[in-house]
Amino acid sequence: MNRLATVKSIHGKVDIQFEDTSFASVGIAEKYRQVDGNLTLQRPGKIYLTLQFTIVEIAQMASDGEHFAVAVLQGDEKYKRFVKGTNSAVYPRLEKNGETSPASKNKQKGEKETVSALSNLRPQHLTDAFLIRPVDINDGFIYSQSEFFQEEPDTRPQAKKGSRVMRGYYLLEELTAPKAGDTQVFRRFWFDRVDKIHLARLQTFDTQGKIITDVSYFDEKPIGSSEPILLPSRIELTRPQDQYKLSISYQDPGTIDLNKDYPPQAFVLQNKWQLPEVDLDAEKNKKATANQ
Repeated sequence: MNRLATVKSIHGKVDIQFEDTSFASVGIAEKYRQVDGNLTLQRPGKIYLTLQFTIVEIAQMASDGEHFAVAVLQGDEKYKRFVKGTNSAVYPRLEKNGETSPASKNKQKGEKETVSALSNLRPQHLTDAFLIRPVDINDGFIYSQSEFFQEEPDTRPQAKKGSRVMRGYYLLEELTAPKAGDTQVFRRFWFDRVDKIHLARLQTFDTQGKIITDVSYFDEKPIGSSEPILLPSRIELTRPQDQYKLSISYQDPGTIDLNKDYPPQAFVLQNKWQLPEVDLDAEKNKKATANQ
């Protein structure tokens, strides 16, 4: 587990596909066009990501570890904006006009492009998925190990179409230390037992026991332009409460820069385009004041 946590920074080209899962409960999931990304990640919790279709830049997003910003640069005017907020805060989804509101129960009609969803993407979620915080028994957590088996599609190259297999996992659960007789699961690691043991999935939970993030890891390969490290080459990140899923893969694993140091200013995004700004903290405070 901690082998993956030795990576301090990542920089390189990636392919990203966004999927709206708002209506997954009724069998509907809407995929958007795949885009090119230029990704820079660094511990603790820092990221700068640019997204583009071919040569047209559509968005930039960044987090300095405490605050984030997302600039949507293309698409209809109702989508172009500069969204900023705090990493640790919880916000409702943004509607097309930039105002916050709970997710609608009815499917909205109208334009459905990648740029319409980017305002609700939080860049720090990618940092947590790629640069996993290490397991540390001295960090105030306790750990529990167990086994789990589930039936899955057989993804082996020689497998017949539609065939399924029973796959076994080791589960490692990270729990908060008991407080007033209670404890709760903070993270759950799934280790695939087939062939060789490797991390296959990581789930994080809120204080109510609901899943915040569900990350799946695929196709381990040597990653890095110098001194390559065996890492997942494709990551799928699902945010059930935020109602989206991201599929991210390295375009060329051999060209990825690992463990370089980047200055703090490399993770600061300014509104140099003079886009309409949406301050999520200000919106949240305004709503709280109105409800008093």
